[in-house]
Amino acid sequence: MANAKSDPNYKVIAENRRARYDYAIEDDLECGIMLEGSEVKSLRTKSANIAESYAAVEEGELWLVNSYIAPYEQARTFGHEERRRRKLLVSRKELARLWNATRREGMTLVPLVMYFNHRGIVKLKIAIAKGKKNHDKRQTEAKRDWQRQKARLLRHNA
Repeated sequence: MANAKSDPNYKVIAENRRARYDYAIEDDLECGIMLEGSEVKSLRTKSANIAESYAAVEEGELWLVNSYIAPYEQARTFGHEERRRRKLLVSRKELARLWNATRREGMTLVPLVMYFNHRGIVKLKIAIAKGKKNHDKRQTEAKRDWQRQKARLLRHNA
C-alpha cells in the first residue's frame, strides 16, 4: 500500500479506526472488490462506511457484508443497493488461509481501510483479527496514553 505523500492517485475512501481498538490484529492483506459503476462514482466522493462491516468466507468465496456505499444521485434508474454484499477478490491460496483462520482458529475478518490505489482501482485492506476482552482494551488505551505523554514531553523539551 502506497503513501499519500508519494503517490498522487492514492486516496483513502473509508477507514475503520475502531477495529484496532476492538481487535488484536494478527495479519492483514489487500484484496480487490467487485463494484458496480454507480458505486465507484459514489466512492470518488468519499461517501462510504466500513465501520460496522465484516468479511466472511461463504461457499468458497470471500464476501464483504454490511458495508455502506451512499447512492449516487445521477444514477437514479441504474443505482445500487446501499448495503448489499460485495464480493472480495483474493487468490485461492489466500482464500484457503482465511477460511482456516476463521473456521479452525476462531478469528474474524475485519476491514481496516478502503482506498483507491496508485492505478485508481478500489482496494480493501482486511485483517485477520481476534476480539479483545475489556481488560485488553484498557491495557491498549493505557499504553497509547503513555506514548502520547512521552511524545508530548519530548516535543516540550526539544
